[in-house]
Amino acid sequence: MNNAIKFWAVFAVGVAAGAAVSLIYAPQSGAKTRRQLRRGFEDASDYIKDTAETVGEHAEKYIRRGKDAVGDVVDSASNAVNAAKKVIQI
Repeated sequence: MNNAIKFWAVFAVGVAAGAAVSLIYAPQSGAKTRRQLRRGFEDASDYIKDTAETVGEHAEKYIRRGKDAVGDVVDSASNAVNAAKKVIQI
């Protein structure tokens, strides 16, 4: 077994032992702890959903700006081509 695998194995055993000891000496009931964990996960889920919506809104805004910028460049290029055609035809 190489050293990295040994390290992670020992680390996992330590985490499991720490979790077991913390549950044994926990000052509150398991039901209360589970409610707190559930509430924490729900809060985290709500935060992630809100953040995803905000990121989506910002992405849509920047996509619209990009499309507008591309449209402006295309219009400018088209106008330049039309002006060049007029100059050449004269």
